[in-house]
Amino acid sequence: MRKLFWGYLKSRRGTGLLLLLLLAVSALLGWAGGMARAELIYGGLLWLALCTLGLGLGFLRFCRRYWALAGLREQALLSLENLPSPGDPLEWEYQGLLRLLREDRLSAENAAALRYGEMQDYFTLWAHQIKTPISAMRLILQSGGDSTGELEPELFRIEQYVDMVLNYLRMDSDYTDFVIRPCALDGIIRRSVRKFAKQFIRKRIRLRYEGTGAQALTDEKWLGFVLDQLLANALKYTASGWIAIRAGEGEITVEDTGMGIAPEDLPRVFDKGYTGYNGRTDQKSTGIGLYLCRRILGMLGHGIEIESRPGEGTRVRLLLAPEGEGLQKCKIGAESVRQSDGRGAVQGL
Repeated sequence: MRKLFWGYLKSRRGTGLLLLLLLAVSALLGWAGGMARAELIYGGLLWLALCTLGLGLGFLRFCRRYWALAGLREQALLSLENLPSPGDPLEWEYQGLLRLLREDRLSAENAAALRYGEMQDYFTLWAHQIKTPISAMRLILQSGGDSTGELEPELFRIEQYVDMVLNYLRMDSDYTDFVIRPCALDGIIRRSVRKFAKQFIRKRIRLRYEGTGAQALTDEKWLGFVLDQLLANALKYTASGWIAIRAGEGEITVEDTGMGIAPEDLPRVFDKGYTGYNGRTDQKSTGIGLYLCRRILGMLGHGIEIESRPGEGTRVRLLLAPEGEGLQKCKIGAESVRQSDGRGAVQGL
């Protein structure tokens, strides 16, 4: 209590000094006006008594407000509705600031809870998906079949799932390992094609690709991941025919003769977790591949368009920033993707 009292006096020291100054001035004026000494002493004592009474009442109000705030602080959840009424405009502004801070905290908590829920949903789906190749590998080993040829595609699928989940986690972090520099598109495309060479052979899908020598200002690793996702989708939904890759200045096109995408699914293919009719039919889609592609390309300052018709195939265009603008677009794109989860362009064929 003593510490509280001295703290109150310290907070009112300006008022106390002013009152003492007024007392001194009043006494000086009374003495100059010819007031008797007894009258001056009596007036001074009365002044001090009134000041002491005022400070005492103020201290009682101060104590009530202090203990009310201390009680709120000890509660598990701070309820701003229980705050004492503001005693002056300054306290009103302080309480307004507290409400803004509380709203900001609740908004951050809700956003974190939403991200956690989405991540939990994705990892639940991912765990179910990765069980399929693991179970297939176990059956192959138990049957004693040709493990070398039969295990490899299942192992490849597991590697794809692991790469996808790692990049999914990196996208929500505050740090990305982008290295933006002029890159030869032919080298990036050929590395992706080599990863899927055995899938092309196994499914007897023809690859149409001719090198062009084109370059773009981009990140080699992340653009390669996007191409991997596009080739994986093209192979998954193409039973026969061909897959074509074309590269030019500022653009890469991946086209296939697969089952295509339903018109009602086209506007939502880049949404997180959306699988569409093909994904529900295939039962092996996580609905996260194209979402990651759109986010990565947005952070690189690139764009993506998709055109498709059911039964006629799909064409995906990657719109790469020109070399003179790429770095600035990458910086703007990375910031805009963090602030907003907008969609990429979607067009009909």
